[in-house]
Amino acid sequence: MSDKPSWSIDGRTWPNRDASRFVDAGGIRWHVQIMGQGPVALLAHGTGAATHSWRDLGPLLAKHFTIIAPDLSGHGFTSTPNWQRLSLPGMSRDLATLCEQLAITPEIAIGHSAGAAILTRMTLDGLIAPKLIVSLNGAYLPFGGLAAQFLSPLAKMMALNPLVPRLFAWRGRDPAAVHRLLKATGSTLDANGERLYRRLVGSPGHVGAALEMMANWDLNPLVRDLPQLKTALLLIAATHDHAITPDVARRVRQLVPQAQLELIDGLGHLAHEEQPARIAALILAASERAGLLAVQQEMSN
Repeated sequence: MSDKPSWSIDGRTWPNRDASRFVDAGGIRWHVQIMGQGPVALLAHGTGAATHSWRDLGPLLAKHFTIIAPDLSGHGFTSTPNWQRLSLPGMSRDLATLCEQLAITPEIAIGHSAGAAILTRMTLDGLIAPKLIVSLNGAYLPFGGLAAQFLSPLAKMMALNPLVPRLFAWRGRDPAAVHRLLKATGSTLDANGERLYRRLVGSPGHVGAALEMMANWDLNPLVRDLPQLKTALLLIAATHDHAITPDVARRVRQLVPQAQLELIDGLGHLAHEEQPARIAALILAASERAGLLAVQQEMSN
């Protein structure tokens, strides 16, 4: 059982494989998918996911944007740096280094879950300067109560035990276990979506990086700095999200006065994988409002 997914094996049927390339930046070998043309859109997936998360949404957006979608540090086919770099500021700096290597200037930043926090941190730190940030069920706020005291130490203990990622990976090969894991997010994926997640959570290296990321995650500085954000922010929150409830987006809306909130019914944490066309329409409308696109005019011609 390999530590990381193998591009020669697991990558043979990877979604949008023709758009994939490997780039060295900041001591990390990155798997990046690049497609489309137009203003540059930087996409950041959530914890434990990879570029497969954008398999349907990416091509829809590529009709209007140049899509830059990497596997984040340690995830998917991207190599894993030292565990201290798998923190919010560390992953933000590493992603900025990749942007520098690619010589791109993102005009829109689209992040799912923890990916939204990374892109917002990058913007606050001046590492990127998008005209619009789109948060898809963004993980902006720390867990409260006992969870805050329990989860991070537990994740740290699990990440430092080399047997734990292998145990998780072994369980991840069980279709029923992965199905239950995905259903617990409030989302329902098709058979291909579940198969792709099984491929990832069957990899000890991928699982280990996700655990190390959770062990190093501290959102309190981000919450402190959110009122300083001046960039347009679209918060898309799904009412059936059991992982990050819409209350998180509502609280962020109170901290960021210019933020706009779109509540979508009937979908869960992986809403962009469940109904990509619905999410694409919201993103394109927000891009038009931000002056990035004249979508409606183009569609009517």
